[in-house]
Amino acid sequence: MNQSDSIYESLKNKDFHIIIQARMTSTRLPKKVMLPLCGRPVLQVMIERLSPFKDKIIVATTNDGSQTPITELCKSLGVRFVEGDTHDVLSRYYLAAELVNAKPDTVLVRCTSDCPLIDAYETAKVVSHFFNIRNNFDYVCAGPHCGFPNGLDTEVFTFAALAQAHASASQDFEREHLTQYIVKNLKVADYSYHEDLSGWRLTLDEPDDYLAIQKVFQLFDNKTEFSFPELKRKLKAHPEVLDINKHVEQVKVG
Repeated sequence: MNQSDSIYESLKNKDFHIIIQARMTSTRLPKKVMLPLCGRPVLQVMIERLSPFKDKIIVATTNDGSQTPITELCKSLGVRFVEGDTHDVLSRYYLAAELVNAKPDTVLVRCTSDCPLIDAYETAKVVSHFFNIRNNFDYVCAGPHCGFPNGLDTEVFTFAALAQAHASASQDFEREHLTQYIVKNLKVADYSYHEDLSGWRLTLDEPDDYLAIQKVFQLFDNKTEFSFPELKRKLKAHPEVLDINKHVEQVKVG
């Protein structure tokens, strides 16, 4: 059994769920989650890259009437979903947690649908780490702040933390940006990666991001199964791909 199989096996019977927020109304790149990538929608590629946890995935989409392509895709893939307020992402996650009858110590994993290059093994490591520390912490996050590229982000927290945020967060930005209340008011654990790749932009917000991500998958002959070490090797050998969208600025939150 290799390392990835081992960690997947260790999480097999753990009480956790991955919630992917997805909507059709993004302003900078409308309908981005359904853009074609490797012959299928971006959201499907992301779900495929999280395939070791497919049974634990819930898509939290909107109820504004635009979400039909997302819900139809979920139905076709056999993935659970909930529909909720477009701007109140916090309430959508709460709905998703209710769908699976989450208990206070149920672990929830936040992923966003603009990350089709997310790596299941790296996500698993963050989840496993949180299970080891959750008696002392409410939240941990792996993202650019700890050395990962922008686009491999994984946030992990308990349902108790989500429930407190849902009950207490009153400002619009706290409702729209899911973990703002948790980060500011609860116990946050550190997480770090051994290499600083925070300058790599592998998320999907603007047209040039889409071009860059398409180029990444073309380096793998449009296959969706490859590891983070393989991705790093390809991008270090082809730095011109990272130049495509390096000018795009990430929107600041909070």
